[in-house]
Amino acid sequence: MTTLDKRQSENLLLKPLRQVGISGYGAYVPQYRLPASEVARVWMGGKAALPIKEKSVPGLDEDVATMSIEASRNALARAGIHPQQLRAIWVGSESHPYAVKPTSTIVAETLGATPNIQAGDWEFACKAGTEAIVAAIGFVGSGMADYALAIGMDTAQGRPGDALEYTAGAGGAAFIIGPAEDSLAVIEHSYSFVTDTPDFFRRQYQKYPEHAQRFTGDPAYFKHIINAAQTLLNASHTTPKDYRYAVFHQPNLKFPQKVAAQLGFTKEQIGPGLLVGNIGNTYAGSAIIGLTAILDIAEEGDRILVVSFGSGAGSDAFSLVVTDKINKRRDLARPTRDYINRRIPIDYATYVRLRGKLVMK
Repeated sequence: MTTLDKRQSENLLLKPLRQVGISGYGAYVPQYRLPASEVARVWMGGKAALPIKEKSVPGLDEDVATMSIEASRNALARAGIHPQQLRAIWVGSESHPYAVKPTSTIVAETLGATPNIQAGDWEFACKAGTEAIVAAIGFVGSGMADYALAIGMDTAQGRPGDALEYTAGAGGAAFIIGPAEDSLAVIEHSYSFVTDTPDFFRRQYQKYPEHAQRFTGDPAYFKHIINAAQTLLNASHTTPKDYRYAVFHQPNLKFPQKVAAQLGFTKEQIGPGLLVGNIGNTYAGSAIIGLTAILDIAEEGDRILVVSFGSGAGSDAFSLVVTDKINKRRDLARPTRDYINRRIPIDYATYVRLRGKLVMK
Protein backbone atom coordinates (compact mmCIF):
# COMPACT_ATOMS: atom_id res chain seq x y z
CA MET A 1 0.00 0.00 0.00
CA THR A 2 1.10 3.56 -0.63
CA THR A 3 -1.11 5.18 2.00
CA LEU A 4 0.51 8.31 3.44
CA ASP A 5 0.66 9.26 7.12
CA LYS A 6 -1.38 12.13 8.58
CA ARG A 7 1.22 14.84 8.11
CA GLN A 8 1.99 13.88 4.49
CA SER A 9 -1.67 13.60 3.52
CA GLU A 10 -3.00 16.89 4.91
CA ASN A 11 -1.91 18.91 1.87
CA LEU A 12 -3.48 16.44 -0.55
CA LEU A 13 -7.11 17.17 0.29
CA LEU A 14 -8.98 19.02 -2.47
CA LYS A 15 -10.09 22.28 -0.85
CA PRO A 16 -12.44 24.78 -2.54
CA LEU A 17 -12.16 28.51 -1.78
CA ARG A 18 -15.57 28.48 -0.11
CA GLN A 19 -17.24 25.57 1.63
CA VAL A 20 -19.93 23.78 -0.35
CA GLY A 21 -22.35 20.93 0.12
CA ILE A 22 -25.25 18.95 -1.29
CA SER A 23 -28.28 21.20 -1.75
CA GLY A 24 -30.44 18.51 -3.34
CA TYR A 25 -30.18 14.86 -4.37
CA GLY A 26 -32.24 12.32 -6.25
CA ALA A 27 -32.05 8.77 -7.57
CA TYR A 28 -33.68 6.77 -10.32
CA VAL A 29 -33.80 3.01 -10.84
CA PRO A 30 -35.78 1.25 -13.62
CA GLN A 31 -38.53 -1.11 -12.47
CA TYR A 32 -37.57 -4.20 -14.49
CA ARG A 33 -35.51 -6.89 -12.69
CA LEU A 34 -33.57 -9.78 -14.19
CA PRO A 35 -32.90 -12.51 -11.59
CA ALA A 36 -29.31 -13.75 -11.61
CA SER A 37 -30.77 -17.25 -11.60
CA GLU A 38 -32.17 -16.55 -15.10
CA VAL A 39 -28.67 -15.82 -16.43
CA ALA A 40 -27.38 -18.99 -14.79
CA ARG A 41 -30.30 -21.00 -16.22
CA VAL A 42 -29.55 -19.93 -19.78
CA TRP A 43 -25.75 -20.06 -19.75
CA MET A 44 -24.80 -22.48 -16.96
CA GLY A 45 -27.71 -24.91 -16.85
CA GLY A 46 -28.77 -23.35 -13.57
CA LYS A 47 -25.51 -24.33 -11.86
CA ALA A 48 -23.57 -21.21 -10.92
CA ALA A 49 -22.71 -19.16 -7.86
CA LEU A 50 -24.91 -16.07 -7.90
CA PRO A 51 -23.11 -12.84 -6.92
CA ILE A 52 -26.41 -10.94 -6.40
CA LYS A 53 -30.11 -11.78 -6.37
CA GLU A 54 -31.17 -9.67 -9.35
CA LYS A 55 -30.28 -6.57 -11.36
CA SER A 56 -32.23 -3.60 -12.69
CA VAL A 57 -32.85 -3.35 -16.43
CA PRO A 58 -34.00 -0.24 -18.36
CA GLY A 59 -37.16 -0.37 -20.43
CA LEU A 60 -37.36 0.16 -24.19
CA ASP A 61 -37.94 3.89 -23.66
CA GLU A 62 -35.19 4.41 -21.05
CA ASP A 63 -31.55 5.39 -21.45
CA VAL A 64 -28.95 7.47 -19.61
CA ALA A 65 -30.62 10.72 -20.71
CA THR A 66 -34.16 9.84 -19.56
CA MET A 67 -32.98 8.34 -16.28
CA SER A 68 -30.75 11.36 -15.61
CA ILE A 69 -33.73 13.65 -16.11
CA GLU A 70 -35.82 11.77 -13.55
CA ALA A 71 -33.04 11.74 -10.94
CA SER A 72 -32.37 15.44 -11.58
CA ARG A 73 -36.02 16.37 -11.07
CA ASN A 74 -35.85 14.71 -7.66
CA ALA A 75 -32.68 16.66 -6.87
CA LEU A 76 -34.27 19.95 -7.93
CA ALA A 77 -37.33 19.26 -5.80
CA ARG A 78 -35.18 18.73 -2.72
CA ALA A 79 -32.95 21.72 -3.45
CA GLY A 80 -35.97 23.99 -3.92
CA ILE A 81 -34.32 25.99 -6.69
CA HIS A 82 -35.36 26.92 -10.24
CA PRO A 83 -33.48 25.10 -13.05
CA GLN A 84 -32.30 28.48 -14.33
CA GLN A 85 -30.26 28.87 -11.13
CA LEU A 86 -28.04 25.98 -12.24
CA ARG A 87 -24.88 27.12 -14.00
CA ALA A 88 -23.58 23.66 -14.95
CA ILE A 89 -25.01 20.22 -15.73
CA TRP A 90 -22.52 17.38 -16.00
CA VAL A 91 -23.46 13.77 -16.75
CA GLY A 92 -21.00 11.02 -15.90
CA SER A 93 -21.59 7.68 -17.63
CA GLU A 94 -20.00 4.89 -19.62
CA SER A 95 -23.18 4.25 -21.61
CA HIS A 96 -24.13 7.62 -23.09
CA PRO A 97 -26.84 7.15 -25.76
CA TYR A 98 -24.77 8.97 -28.42
CA ALA A 99 -21.13 8.44 -29.33
CA VAL A 100 -20.99 12.02 -30.64
CA LYS A 101 -23.62 14.27 -29.03
CA PRO A 102 -23.75 15.28 -25.39
CA THR A 103 -26.25 13.77 -22.97
CA SER A 104 -25.93 16.87 -20.79
CA THR A 105 -27.62 19.19 -23.32
CA ILE A 106 -30.64 16.87 -23.52
CA VAL A 107 -30.93 16.90 -19.74
CA ALA A 108 -30.45 20.67 -19.53
CA GLU A 109 -33.07 21.40 -22.21
CA THR A 110 -35.63 19.05 -20.69
CA LEU A 111 -35.17 20.49 -17.20
CA GLY A 112 -35.54 24.05 -18.51
CA ALA A 113 -31.99 25.08 -17.58
CA THR A 114 -30.85 26.29 -21.02
CA PRO A 115 -29.35 28.40 -22.55
CA ASN A 116 -27.26 30.17 -19.89
CA ILE A 117 -25.48 27.10 -18.62
CA GLN A 118 -22.26 25.10 -18.93
CA ALA A 119 -22.84 21.48 -19.96
CA GLY A 120 -20.63 18.49 -20.54
CA ASP A 121 -20.35 14.70 -20.42
CA TRP A 122 -17.87 12.90 -18.20
CA GLU A 123 -16.29 9.47 -18.36
CA PHE A 124 -14.19 7.52 -15.88
CA ALA A 125 -15.86 4.12 -15.82
CA CYS A 126 -17.68 3.59 -12.51
CA LYS A 127 -16.50 6.83 -10.93
CA ALA A 128 -17.74 9.13 -13.70
CA GLY A 129 -20.46 10.35 -11.35
CA THR A 130 -18.13 11.29 -8.49
CA GLU A 131 -15.72 12.79 -11.02
CA ALA A 132 -18.53 15.19 -11.98
CA ILE A 133 -19.18 15.88 -8.29
CA VAL A 134 -15.51 16.80 -7.69
CA ALA A 135 -15.69 19.22 -10.64
CA ALA A 136 -18.92 20.71 -9.27
CA ILE A 137 -17.27 21.20 -5.87
CA GLY A 138 -14.51 23.18 -7.58
CA PHE A 139 -16.93 25.11 -9.81
CA VAL A 140 -19.19 26.21 -6.96
CA GLY A 141 -16.34 26.43 -4.47
CA SER A 142 -14.48 28.89 -6.69
CA GLY A 143 -17.45 31.25 -6.78
CA MET A 144 -18.04 30.80 -10.52
CA ALA A 145 -21.53 29.48 -9.76
CA ASP A 146 -23.91 29.02 -6.87
CA TYR A 147 -25.34 25.71 -8.08
CA ALA A 148 -24.09 22.90 -10.31
CA LEU A 149 -25.76 19.58 -11.11
CA ALA A 150 -23.60 16.43 -11.18
CA ILE A 151 -25.07 13.12 -12.36
CA GLY A 152 -23.84 9.52 -12.43
CA MET A 153 -26.01 7.22 -14.54
CA ASP A 154 -25.64 4.00 -16.55
CA THR A 155 -27.62 1.31 -18.34
CA ALA A 156 -27.14 -2.44 -17.96
CA GLN A 157 -24.14 -3.63 -19.98
CA GLY A 158 -22.65 -7.08 -20.26
CA ARG A 159 -21.71 -9.57 -22.95
CA PRO A 160 -24.20 -12.48 -23.07
CA GLY A 161 -22.99 -15.19 -20.71
CA ASP A 162 -20.21 -13.04 -19.26
CA ALA A 163 -19.79 -12.50 -15.51
CA LEU A 164 -20.88 -8.88 -15.99
CA GLU A 165 -24.28 -10.01 -17.20
CA TYR A 166 -25.12 -11.17 -13.68
CA THR A 167 -24.32 -7.85 -12.01
CA ALA A 168 -24.38 -4.98 -14.54
CA GLY A 169 -27.51 -3.09 -13.52
CA ALA A 170 -29.03 0.27 -14.46
CA GLY A 171 -29.77 3.49 -12.62
CA GLY A 172 -27.98 6.33 -10.92
CA ALA A 173 -28.19 9.53 -8.94
CA ALA A 174 -28.06 13.31 -9.29
CA PHE A 175 -26.62 15.87 -6.86
CA ILE A 176 -26.94 19.63 -6.81
CA ILE A 177 -23.81 21.14 -5.30
CA GLY A 178 -24.37 24.55 -3.71
CA PRO A 179 -23.15 26.88 -0.94
CA ALA A 180 -22.65 25.22 2.45
CA GLU A 181 -25.24 27.47 4.11
CA ASP A 182 -27.91 26.11 1.76
CA SER A 183 -26.90 22.46 2.01
CA LEU A 184 -28.52 19.45 3.59
CA ALA A 185 -25.06 17.89 3.86
CA VAL A 186 -21.83 19.89 3.97
CA ILE A 187 -18.83 18.41 2.13
CA GLU A 188 -15.95 18.53 4.63
CA HIS A 189 -13.17 16.96 2.62
CA SER A 190 -12.49 15.29 -0.72
CA TYR A 191 -9.52 13.37 -2.10
CA SER A 192 -8.76 11.43 -5.29
CA PHE A 193 -6.35 8.53 -5.84
CA VAL A 194 -5.54 7.47 -9.43
CA THR A 195 -3.15 5.08 -11.22
CA ASP A 196 -3.00 3.54 -14.69
CA THR A 197 -4.41 0.09 -13.87
CA PRO A 198 -6.17 -1.36 -16.95
CA ASP A 199 -8.55 -3.77 -15.24
CA PHE A 200 -11.63 -2.94 -17.32
CA PHE A 201 -12.01 -1.30 -20.72
CA ARG A 202 -13.93 -1.09 -23.98
CA ARG A 203 -12.28 -0.02 -27.21
CA GLN A 204 -14.07 2.09 -29.79
CA TYR A 205 -16.76 0.17 -31.70
CA GLN A 206 -16.80 -2.66 -29.17
CA LYS A 207 -20.34 -3.29 -27.95
CA TYR A 208 -19.44 -4.77 -24.58
CA PRO A 209 -16.72 -3.93 -22.04
CA GLU A 210 -13.95 -6.37 -21.18
CA HIS A 211 -12.60 -7.07 -17.71
CA ALA A 212 -9.51 -8.70 -16.27
CA GLN A 213 -11.32 -11.27 -14.11
CA ARG A 214 -9.75 -11.45 -10.61
CA PHE A 215 -7.23 -8.75 -11.54
CA THR A 216 -10.07 -6.29 -10.93
CA GLY A 217 -9.86 -7.09 -7.22
CA ASP A 218 -6.62 -6.49 -5.30
CA PRO A 219 -4.60 -4.32 -7.74
CA ALA A 220 -7.65 -2.34 -8.83
CA TYR A 221 -10.71 -2.11 -6.57
CA PHE A 222 -9.16 -2.74 -3.15
CA LYS A 223 -5.91 -0.84 -3.70
CA HIS A 224 -7.62 2.32 -4.89
CA ILE A 225 -10.51 2.41 -2.43
CA ILE A 226 -8.31 1.66 0.57
CA ASN A 227 -5.71 4.26 -0.39
CA ALA A 228 -8.35 6.92 -1.10
CA ALA A 229 -10.27 6.23 2.10
CA GLN A 230 -7.25 5.91 4.36
CA THR A 231 -5.60 9.05 3.00
CA LEU A 232 -8.78 11.06 3.61
CA LEU A 233 -9.12 9.63 7.13
CA ASN A 234 -5.51 10.46 7.92
CA ALA A 235 -5.65 13.96 6.46
CA SER A 236 -8.91 14.82 8.21
CA HIS A 237 -7.75 13.31 11.53
CA THR A 238 -10.78 11.03 11.67
CA THR A 239 -11.24 7.30 12.21
CA PRO A 240 -14.07 4.94 11.20
CA LYS A 241 -15.63 5.50 14.63
CA ASP A 242 -16.23 9.16 13.72
CA TYR A 243 -18.64 8.15 10.94
CA ARG A 244 -22.26 7.13 11.29
CA TYR A 245 -22.39 5.72 7.76
CA ALA A 246 -20.04 4.70 4.96
CA VAL A 247 -20.66 3.66 1.37
CA PHE A 248 -18.20 2.10 -1.07
CA HIS A 249 -18.51 1.27 -4.75
CA GLN A 250 -20.61 -1.87 -5.18
CA PRO A 251 -19.66 -4.07 -8.15
CA ASN A 252 -21.20 -6.88 -6.09
CA LEU A 253 -22.16 -7.39 -2.44
CA LYS A 254 -18.92 -9.07 -1.35
CA PHE A 255 -16.35 -6.41 -2.33
CA PRO A 256 -17.75 -3.45 -0.34
CA GLN A 257 -18.19 -5.62 2.75
CA LYS A 258 -14.60 -6.82 2.52
CA VAL A 259 -13.11 -3.36 1.99
CA ALA A 260 -15.21 -1.96 4.84
CA ALA A 261 -13.87 -4.60 7.21
CA GLN A 262 -10.28 -3.93 6.11
CA LEU A 263 -10.74 -0.21 6.84
CA GLY A 264 -12.42 -0.83 10.19
CA PHE A 265 -16.05 -0.03 9.37
CA THR A 266 -18.86 -2.16 10.78
CA LYS A 267 -21.74 -3.86 9.00
CA GLU A 268 -24.12 -1.40 10.66
CA GLN A 269 -22.25 1.55 9.16
CA ILE A 270 -22.40 0.24 5.59
CA GLY A 271 -25.78 -1.51 5.78
CA PRO A 272 -28.04 1.30 4.46
CA GLY A 273 -25.79 1.92 1.46
CA LEU A 274 -25.62 -1.79 0.64
CA LEU A 275 -29.35 -1.68 -0.08
CA VAL A 276 -28.34 -0.67 -3.61
CA GLY A 277 -26.41 -3.91 -4.08
CA ASN A 278 -29.77 -5.61 -4.56
CA ILE A 279 -30.13 -4.07 -8.05
CA GLY A 280 -26.65 -4.81 -9.40
CA ASN A 281 -23.68 -2.63 -10.25
CA THR A 282 -25.06 0.62 -11.64
CA TYR A 283 -21.55 1.65 -12.69
CA ALA A 284 -21.33 5.46 -12.55
CA GLY A 285 -24.17 5.53 -10.03
CA SER A 286 -23.12 2.68 -7.74
CA ALA A 287 -21.56 4.53 -4.79
CA ILE A 288 -23.70 7.63 -5.13
CA ILE A 289 -27.03 5.78 -5.23
CA GLY A 290 -25.85 4.27 -1.97
CA LEU A 291 -25.33 7.80 -0.67
CA THR A 292 -28.90 8.79 -1.62
CA ALA A 293 -30.22 5.80 0.33
CA ILE A 294 -28.22 6.96 3.36
CA LEU A 295 -29.39 10.57 3.06
CA ASP A 296 -32.96 9.26 3.06
CA ILE A 297 -32.50 8.12 6.68
CA ALA A 298 -29.61 10.26 8.02
CA GLU A 299 -30.05 12.78 10.81
CA GLU A 300 -28.46 16.12 11.63
CA GLY A 301 -24.84 15.74 12.69
CA ASP A 302 -24.28 12.34 11.04
CA ARG A 303 -20.92 12.09 9.29
CA ILE A 304 -20.79 10.01 6.08
CA LEU A 305 -17.82 8.61 4.16
CA VAL A 306 -18.28 7.97 0.42
CA VAL A 307 -15.63 6.23 -1.71
CA SER A 308 -16.18 5.48 -5.39
CA PHE A 309 -14.10 3.34 -7.73
CA GLY A 310 -13.62 3.59 -11.47
CA SER A 311 -11.71 1.04 -13.49
CA GLY A 312 -8.68 2.31 -15.29
CA ALA A 313 -8.32 3.15 -12.33
CA GLY A 314 -9.14 5.56 -9.52
CA SER A 315 -11.21 6.42 -6.46
CA ASP A 316 -12.80 9.61 -5.15
CA ALA A 317 -13.38 9.92 -1.40
CA PHE A 318 -15.68 12.40 0.37
CA SER A 319 -16.49 13.21 3.97
CA LEU A 320 -19.90 14.83 4.58
CA VAL A 321 -21.77 16.09 7.63
CA VAL A 322 -25.58 16.21 7.54
CA THR A 323 -27.23 19.53 8.48
CA ASP A 324 -30.58 20.46 10.03
CA LYS A 325 -32.08 21.01 6.56
CA ILE A 326 -32.26 17.27 5.83
CA ASN A 327 -35.60 16.63 7.58
CA LYS A 328 -37.41 19.38 5.67
CA ARG A 329 -36.10 18.40 2.23
CA ARG A 330 -35.80 14.67 1.90
CA ASP A 331 -39.58 14.09 1.78
CA LEU A 332 -39.93 16.48 -1.17
CA ALA A 333 -39.00 13.70 -3.61
CA ARG A 334 -39.31 9.95 -3.94
CA PRO A 335 -36.94 7.99 -1.66
CA THR A 336 -34.40 5.62 -3.16
CA ARG A 337 -35.86 2.61 -1.36
CA ASP A 338 -39.14 3.08 -3.27
CA TYR A 339 -37.32 2.81 -6.60
CA ILE A 340 -35.54 -0.32 -5.44
CA ASN A 341 -38.63 -1.97 -4.00
CA ARG A 342 -40.85 -1.36 -7.05
CA ARG A 343 -39.98 -4.22 -9.36
CA ILE A 344 -41.27 -6.21 -12.32
CA PRO A 345 -39.40 -9.53 -12.71
CA ILE A 346 -38.56 -10.48 -16.29
CA ASP A 347 -37.19 -13.60 -17.94
CA TYR A 348 -34.03 -13.76 -20.03
CA ALA A 349 -35.90 -13.51 -23.34
CA THR A 350 -37.54 -10.25 -22.28
CA TYR A 351 -34.16 -8.96 -21.10
CA VAL A 352 -32.65 -9.76 -24.51
CA ARG A 353 -35.43 -7.79 -26.20
CA LEU A 354 -35.17 -4.81 -23.87
CA ARG A 355 -31.40 -4.59 -24.24
CA GLY A 356 -31.30 -5.17 -28.01
CA LYS A 357 -29.05 -8.20 -27.76
CA LEU A 358 -30.55 -9.86 -30.86
CA VAL A 359 -29.31 -8.14 -34.02
CA MET A 360 -31.17 -9.04 -37.24
CA LYS A 361 -29.57 -8.14 -40.57
